[in-house]
Amino acid sequence: MDGIPSLLGANGLVIIGAIVLIALLAIGAYVIGVYNSLRRLQVRANNGFSQIDVQLKRRFDLIPNLVEMVKGYMAHERGTLEAVIAARAQAASALGAVNGAAVGGVLGVSAITQLANASGALDGALHRLIGLVEAYPELKANENALRLQEELASTENRIAFARQAYNDAVMRLNESIVVFPASVIANTFGIRTMGLFQADANERATVAVKF
Repeated sequence: MDGIPSLLGANGLVIIGAIVLIALLAIGAYVIGVYNSLRRLQVRANNGFSQIDVQLKRRFDLIPNLVEMVKGYMAHERGTLEAVIAARAQAASALGAVNGAAVGGVLGVSAITQLANASGALDGALHRLIGLVEAYPELKANENALRLQEELASTENRIAFARQAYNDAVMRLNESIVVFPASVIANTFGIRTMGLFQADANERATVAVKF
């Protein structure tokens, strides 16, 4: 009779141990699931930025061709041409800084913001240049100018599309990170929010690539 309580006590410990083990496994599975989900969102955001990277570099390659073409017609607009070249250099530097500052494949908020603002400043400089080009009928009739128009317009469209896709991916990542308890898991594993590719209002401008 004295052994029955002991037996029941042992069974009770086994049951409690089993419950604890199941709970720990469930928590572990949840943590792994959330972690993998956040990492997938991070990868999608990084892939989205890689498309921006490609199109920005393509635009950087086209800008010297544009400046070289128009400077013969617009020698007296030297200040505007130099502003475009300077803005291009700053944007290219900011793009390099984003890639250089990435830690573990994660793009920093500050670096992305600086790139977005530099790109916005470049947009503004190009906008002013294109506005001046409109005053030169010989440029508007130039076959090379027409070809550049198509290439720049295509690039701008691709940048806009890539920027929207990237921002959508970043918003999904950031929203997932700030929600509890995913925020605890994100902080534990060093998963950080990423910056939107969006220039400040003072830097933002639309480039009308039309000759």
